[in-house]
Amino acid sequence: MDTETKDQLNSTTASGAGVVVISDMPSEGAKWYVVHTYSGHENKVAINLKQRAESLGFLNKIFRVLIPTQKKIIVSEGKKKETDEHILPGYIVVLMSMSDEAWHLVRSTRGVTGFVGVGTTPTPLPESEVRTLLKFMRMEAPKFEARYSVGDAVRITDGPWKDFVGKVDEVNEEQGKVKVLVSVFERETPMELEFVQVTAI
Repeated sequence: MDTETKDQLNSTTASGAGVVVISDMPSEGAKWYVVHTYSGHENKVAINLKQRAESLGFLNKIFRVLIPTQKKIIVSEGKKKETDEHILPGYIVVLMSMSDEAWHLVRSTRGVTGFVGVGTTPTPLPESEVRTLLKFMRMEAPKFEARYSVGDAVRITDGPWKDFVGKVDEVNEEQGKVKVLVSVFERETPMELEFVQVTAI
């Protein structure tokens, strides 16, 4: 693992998001491998793998598990909720020194369906792709997920136009805003509002 990847990994680990530390002493030849899991079982697989590596003495072979996630804000019924969204559902990335025994330990962990690679040979992930994943995981601005679509009827729940009813004209997920057409003085007036200022009706 090169220095840049190591720095990014340490920073991501410190933030506590999506990294399970199995051993702090990765060997020189350790590489990142993509492991396919049942979708929705990524965290469970990472914890099982850590427990098995510890109990079966594989701390010199399996070092880290990366569960690629990103912070996202879901706005529903006028309330914000922060959640960790899986960037690659059904996949985890494992830093390990590949051997037949280590391959078998990972492969036989409950919830794992296989390694990603050519035929039966797991293919290591290039460091550049690992760095891209780590960078994406550490991005500060949370992504928003709207529960609104263009044409939806909404009621404004906050601000000077509270209780006015309008129709969604535009959705901006990047900024967490929605443009609503509200009938004011018998004219449709566009208003830009935060996701949390409206609720679907």
